[in-house]
Amino acid sequence: MAVDLSALNTIDGFVGAALVDGNSGMSMGQEGGGPIDLDVASAGNTEVVQAKRRVAKSLKLKDNIEDMLITLGKQYHLIRPLSEKEDLFLYLVLDRNKSNLGMARHELKEFEASVEM
Repeated sequence: MAVDLSALNTIDGFVGAALVDGNSGMSMGQEGGGPIDLDVASAGNTEVVQAKRRVAKSLKLKDNIEDMLITLGKQYHLIRPLSEKEDLFLYLVLDRNKSNLGMARHELKEFEASVEM
């Protein structure tokens, strides 16, 4: 099942995006990427999501992860687990100098609502 992620490339600073199976690390759809190998990033960020969920469980948090932000010197990496299908997550890479983080989070949330499984 492939998902069309092309609507995400309108987000200011867009570099690349993927929809990722959070169990296997496999990308189920990709858009852009440029210098980022989205297959490698999908697999690696699956480990990040799984680790955060383990910590939340250990802390007995009664809450869900809305999104995760990894801030690099030149990029933002946003990870957003799907609220309706938590074993999937959206991964978005932005050029830090060309993006508005608040707007990007808002647009990613809106896009999530349009994803049909």
